[in-house]
Formats: sequence, C-alpha cells, structure tokens
Amino acid sequence: MSGPVKQPKKADSRPTRAEQARATRRRIIAAAAEQFIALGYGATRLDQVAERAGVAVQTVFFHFGNKRTLLKEALDVAAVGDDEQVALLERPWVEQIQRETDPQRIVELWMVTSRAIVERVASLMRVVRGATGTDPELAAQWDTNQQQIRTAHGFFVQLLAARGALKPGLGVEQAVDIAFVIGNVETYLQFSEVCGWTLDEWQQRIGELLSAALIADTTKQ
Repeated sequence: MSGPVKQPKKADSRPTRAEQARATRRRIIAAAAEQFIALGYGATRLDQVAERAGVAVQTVFFHFGNKRTLLKEALDVAAVGDDEQVALLERPWVEQIQRETDPQRIVELWMVTSRAIVERVASLMRVVRGATGTDPELAAQWDTNQQQIRTAHGFFVQLLAARGALKPGLGVEQAVDIAFVIGNVETYLQFSEVCGWTLDEWQQRIGELLSAALIADTTKQ
C-alpha cells in the first residue's frame, strides 16, 4: 500500500516584519491626522496619538522621532492619498491628463484631481498654517508646501502652453502665478471658511476661473 499523500505546504500568510512596520506607521499617521485636526498642533501629544493608534509612545518616537515630523508625514500621505513611495506627479492620473489634447478638458481633469487632493489635505494644511507663527520649522514646512503646490501648477500650465492654448501675451511664468494663486489650498481655505463655498462649488468655480484666466478664446480668432 502506498503511504499517505503529503499535502503541499501552505504559503505563510503571516505579514513580514516590513509589512507589520508599515501597517504600524499607517495607524500612527491616521491617528495623528485625526488628533491634529481635532486639537491643533500645539495641543496634540504623542502619547495621545500612540493610544489612539494602539501602540506604545516609544513606537511613535521610533518611527517618526518628533511631532513635527509626524505632521509632515501625515500631510505627505494626505497629498497623494497613500503611503506608496510615488511622487504626486508620477501618479496614473498624470498620464491621463498628458494624453488630453482639449485645453478645456485638461482643466476639467485637473480640477477633479485638485478636488481630491484638497479634500484630503485642507484640514491638515490649516493645522500647519496655524502653527507657523510659533514654530519656525513649521513655517519653513509651509513655505515648502507652497513651493510644491506651485510646481504642480507649473506642470498644469505647461500642458496648456504645449498645446498653444494660453491667452495671447500671457507668459508661462505669469500663467503659473495665476494658476497657483487661484487653485491653491490656501485660497480654498479662504473660499470655504470665509465665503462658505462647498467642495462642489469650489471645483466648478475654480475650473471656470482658470479657464477664463488662462485659455485663449478661439471664437475671436
């Protein structure tokens, strides 16, 4: 008689140490974002973040070192929507918008992505902005964020310029300035907090403003 049939070994489904560490970082970042938004930067304590994330406070220090770095990491994750090491302008949506030839459609696609980003980062940007007066390093972080936002709008304007869509006499640098100010998260905070605009209203109206300010009127040509 033949012996018992050996069953193939099951693959080990347990997460690796790297996967466990990444999951821990995700929990800490999510907990920190909630605390920063609810309490503000100054009132948020790392022991509170640790308790909310279900880890020891030493684990928070091990992964992030300090509260300032944790806020930066939370903002970075919010900007792109995940913790993958892929820059914003290297995401799949970039290829889609680069294939588009219609300038008005480029604006529409840009506003779809802008809305998603603003929805994720606005509350945390408000936290950073509120701490700039008391923390020089967070003030520097705010400046860095603004430069990153301007760079992203530079990419957007270059798409329009490459298609010959900019208004006559409007240079690329000036167009970037206009797009940056109109579409900035800081401007969104003013529209939402002071003027009471909803995200839907912001997306539609800023898209209309960008089109009117940047794109040449082909009906007059």
